[in-house]
Amino acid sequence: MSGRSFLIIFRRELRALFLTPIAYIVIALFLVVIGWFFFSTFFLAGRADLRDFFSLLPLILAFTVPATTMRLFAEERRSGSYEILTTLPVTGVDVLLAKYASAVVFTLIAVAPTVSYPLFVSGLGELDWGPVAGGYLGAVLLALMFCGVGLFASALTKNQIVAFIVALVACAFFTLIDKMLYFFPPGVGRVLQYLGADYHFRSISKGLLDSRDVVYFLSMAFLTLYVTHIVNEERR
Repeated sequence: MSGRSFLIIFRRELRALFLTPIAYIVIALFLVVIGWFFFSTFFLAGRADLRDFFSLLPLILAFTVPATTMRLFAEERRSGSYEILTTLPVTGVDVLLAKYASAVVFTLIAVAPTVSYPLFVSGLGELDWGPVAGGYLGAVLLALMFCGVGLFASALTKNQIVAFIVALVACAFFTLIDKMLYFFPPGVGRVLQYLGADYHFRSISKGLLDSRDVVYFLSMAFLTLYVTHIVNEERR
């Protein structure tokens, strides 16, 4: 991978994300929805913690990340600009990782304003900062995984709406699958539980850093990028 090519494409992709109105709509909706749900129950709960915030985060990211990633390959394939990009002296890995990095950075920028929440909560009571640090580490890992899923969905089609729906279904599946284990036999249930992103995120957001949870997210991110690379190479 060429570092210079990666940086050029990364800046281009990140700039393109912020040049579209949908970027600001996604960030605004993310902040409004998660802020409303969190603060509407925070004062009723009477606890100085962010437990409710982090319990909502995976599901809300499962909706917002696909809206960010849906255009990354689909729109370029529809317009023909991806074919032009592949004729330049850059590798497919450069393009893939630069688009992926831009989506992850954009997602983290959207999440960044919520850092004000623990600062606000700490002013109202004694806040345990361990779960807060774990929750935000989990948010980074969720972004790595969900952006990989979204990029894969965008590589499958030229239609942004189709890419959004495929990524949304996949992210929602990994977020909610551990809530439906009672439909399956115990053996299958344990496997499905391990596949659940929310299952691993909950562990990290409690401040318990288990290498198995970190390996899960990094493995899923690598797997989605790898299959996206295969799809792109077959279409070149």
